[in-house]
Amino acid sequence: MQAFLKGATAPVSRAPRDKAAAASSEKKAKAVPWVEKYRPKCIDEVAFQEEVVAVLKKSLEGADLPNLLFYGPPGTGKTSTILAAAKELYGPQLYRQRVLELNASDERGIQVIREKVKNFAQLTVSGTRPDGKPCPPFKIIILDEADSMTGPAQAALRRTMEKESRTTRFCLICNYISRIIEPLTSRCSKFRFKPLANQIQEERLLEICEKEKLQYTEESIAALVQVSEGDLRKAITFLQSVARLSGNKEITVGAVVEIAGVVPSPMIHSLLQICFRGTFENLEVVLKNTVDEGYAATQILNQLLDSIIEQDLPDKNKSAITEKMAVVSKCLSDGADEYLQMLSLCSVIMQQASQA
Repeated sequence: MQAFLKGATAPVSRAPRDKAAAASSEKKAKAVPWVEKYRPKCIDEVAFQEEVVAVLKKSLEGADLPNLLFYGPPGTGKTSTILAAAKELYGPQLYRQRVLELNASDERGIQVIREKVKNFAQLTVSGTRPDGKPCPPFKIIILDEADSMTGPAQAALRRTMEKESRTTRFCLICNYISRIIEPLTSRCSKFRFKPLANQIQEERLLEICEKEKLQYTEESIAALVQVSEGDLRKAITFLQSVARLSGNKEITVGAVVEIAGVVPSPMIHSLLQICFRGTFENLEVVLKNTVDEGYAATQILNQLLDSIIEQDLPDKNKSAITEKMAVVSKCLSDGADEYLQMLSLCSVIMQQASQA
């Protein structure tokens, strides 16, 4: 009898926990990164890539899409564009069934192309949606970071693209088109995504600031655009990080520089002044302090390059310095000591400045 009573009362005691769990899961679901929150929902929301948007709009009107190859720098909207197009084509219900997205994090060797991709491509689909609207009778396979696929996997893909052209369209996305084999590029319509213009980035960031009710200055938004270097995804991520750091206070340029890991301009300026007019002993001390502050040598190198180009030096001396920068960049990527490499570079800058 007691066992029966215990069994009867058990579900009653679980109910509040279930409600609490559901409430906590809803709270967790709402906490979405701003990059995903403000990702374009349709083709019209894609910023700056006019040619691609125009072609895709025409293709969507006729429900006929060629195989696509999107290439360009990161954060320019390649993945967002094809995902927005797929959502417009299929609607929210059919989208999961008809779109297969494989990223560089997934296994994409020759075996996966032969099995997973080929099996998905062979499935036939109807030309109507559950809501009654017409949709194309083909599926879309998105291969993100396609330039990291092996040569044999790319070679295996080309035959599948030809055989399953009635039931499947492919969209290859990459940063470097030179790493895609020629037979694949000839089967696709190629679109280059340009780095976003500063004005377009500013408009999108200001729009997010208004929606999130953030306090900001024009200088801080300009600093965000500058440190992102045409990468809108990076700019939005930095904006969210700075907003969390600032709390309810106004977003400042100092906070943007701190979050982005950029070397402050006065520090780069003082380093160059020592290279032009100082001594080698002073240079050693300043470089040691800069590296000890935790700034990446590659970041210092990039900012030094911009500053050197703007200096009033003869072209011959500038070319010698930039050639040394290329050597230092290669050494750093091979794992060389940051302090010694920067010391070597600054000594060359000092030498060329004295000759000029």
